Amino acid sequence: MAGEDQAELIEEARKLFSGPITFLKSAPTLDFLPDMAVNEVAFAGRSNVGKSSLLNALTNRNGLARTSNTPGRTQELNFFDVGDPLRFRLVDMPGYGYAKAPKDLVKKWRFLVNDYLRGRAALKRALVLIDSRHGIKDVDTDMLDMLDGAAVSYRIVLTKADKIKASELAAVTQRTADAIRKRPAAHPEIIATSSEKGMGIPELRAAVLEAVSQG
Repeated sequence: MAGEDQAELIEEARKLFSGPITFLKSAPTLDFLPDMAVNEVAFAGRSNVGKSSLLNALTNRNGLARTSNTPGRTQELNFFDVGDPLRFRLVDMPGYGYAKAPKDLVKKWRFLVNDYLRGRAALKRALVLIDSRHGIKDVDTDMLDMLDGAAVSYRIVLTKADKIKASELAAVTQRTADAIRKRPAAHPEIIATSSEKGMGIPELRAAVLEAVSQG
């Protein structure tokens, strides 16, 4: 995208995310999914990747997404309405890869997420959060495989980028880009973010707006 177009998109996204954003509902099963009135962007990430903090930074709100010290607790899809009139929805997907989660809970998570990904025509993109200090782990690879299998377009977002040196961030960004290069549903560009410092947040908002504006 040209620099001027990107600047306009960032500004439009800033205004939009400064406006009304409200929690709509939680869906523990597919029966509870809201109607597909508008396009959706879903956020995925393993437990403790900083997903709640990033969602709060993205939306300029401290308590929109609950930050919990107990990973693996949220096993529901949480929907948030953006804009008045409604423009699109953000979907907070339950975290994955929590080692102490009971097997039946992991199975339930897999069914819920996989069924949502495969059957949701309104879902335009998933944003997969990866801790920049660790890069892609096996549990992340499982998630990417699921998204590829469901043919859902996704983009990698590195979190906690302020916790490592610039040279290390450049290296992990390159390794991540190499790892997803041949994946069919992966967006080639990676966004590095920091919830604490606000790094990459304007670009992330623009990426969300760009995704939901398609189709």
